[in-house]
Amino acid sequence: MATLENVVVPKNSGGAFVVKKGQRIRIAGRSIVDFVAFNLYDLRERFDQARTKTNQAKVFISIGDKLISKLNNPMLIIVEDTFKEGRHDLQKGMCSRKRFELVAKGLAKREFAEGVDINPKKPEDIPDHGCWENLSEALKAWNVPPEDIPSPFNIFQTMRIDPDTGRMLDTQIRPKVEAHVDFRAEMDCLVGVSACPESGRGKEIRVVIYEDGG
Repeated sequence: MATLENVVVPKNSGGAFVVKKGQRIRIAGRSIVDFVAFNLYDLRERFDQARTKTNQAKVFISIGDKLISKLNNPMLIIVEDTFKEGRHDLQKGMCSRKRFELVAKGLAKREFAEGVDINPKKPEDIPDHGCWENLSEALKAWNVPPEDIPSPFNIFQTMRIDPDTGRMLDTQIRPKVEAHVDFRAEMDCLVGVSACPESGRGKEIRVVIYEDGG
């Protein structure tokens, strides 16, 4: 496969990439990546968590599964996934400055329930921005309003879901060495990614775009 782009996205920052139909985009790293996609020629058509889950009747997706748009069109298909320690998330949203402010208030008032990720433990250590701001900035050049950024596909985020209560419990399961997920574009896409700060624990990620050879 011929490499078209190979970009490092620093920790707690974002990037936007054009992926044409038939090309591959690889997301590689050791920490959570918030991943969103748009129809390149109609940016109001965008990835949808609910359609992706409902149309495939599953909440965990990997090789052979598709990211589906709000209009029920396949956008990208997962063709390779080397994350063997855990799985990826289609339930949770994304972190943001506002959520971090709520975390800080909750820490002060001790309002968080058991299982809620409240790391770091001290309010002064909480990042001043998150994936919402990273994606908003990365997609600004494409005139994508922040309110049009969908809930993401959270790559490398292993959630434990209580089967009786439906409660989402985050885990610290991450790739031990760099893992990657490869998507093949089913339409011309604009893709946005954020290297999640993970409340201070995140790392840089790599984004590679290939001309798919088969």
